[in-house]
Amino acid sequence: MKKPAITQVAIEETIANRWSGRAYDASKVVTQEQVIAMVEAARWAPSCFGDEPWRFIVWNKNTDAAAWQKAFDTLVPFNQGWVKDSPILILAVANTLFGHNGKENRWGAYDTGAATENICLQATALGLMAHQMGGFEADKVRAAFAIPEQFQLMAMVSVGYPADVSTLTGEVLERETAARKRKPLGEVFFAGAWEQPIA
Repeated sequence: MKKPAITQVAIEETIANRWSGRAYDASKVVTQEQVIAMVEAARWAPSCFGDEPWRFIVWNKNTDAAAWQKAFDTLVPFNQGWVKDSPILILAVANTLFGHNGKENRWGAYDTGAATENICLQATALGLMAHQMGGFEADKVRAAFAIPEQFQLMAMVSVGYPADVSTLTGEVLERETAARKRKPLGEVFFAGAWEQPIA
């Protein structure tokens, strides 16, 4: 199922085709080469001072099912209902301190978001589907994987090959088949002054 973005002018195809689907094909394996391509895309994201504050834990159901299950168990029940068929889970984590001087890095979360979006775009370019989630128990993940307190847990990302939407039911199916929508450009993008619509 493809759900390209409806835009006022043409945008890069990979960006237009990226969307957060929920129907995954459990029979298709994401290769190690594909995983490395996604994390390489993240590695080359921009960051304040070039500090690279992001850290990512990747769990692959096909190479370490027990670790994947431990990560899966931290998701909220609604997300577990559809993530179960996704072979890859990724945790995006932001360092709250600069590596070069140990001072607070208030841009760490921002930079980690940029790196995570690179993962999603690379996944799309590879014919995969990535879905970022806030619905997970951060304290449970931190304890299960011994993540130090100075690191802020930002999002879980499921990755896999898309499946036919007929594999979904109920509310998940409704969300999957709903039309994509965004606020009008002029509501959130301004030209020259606050609340002066750009278009």
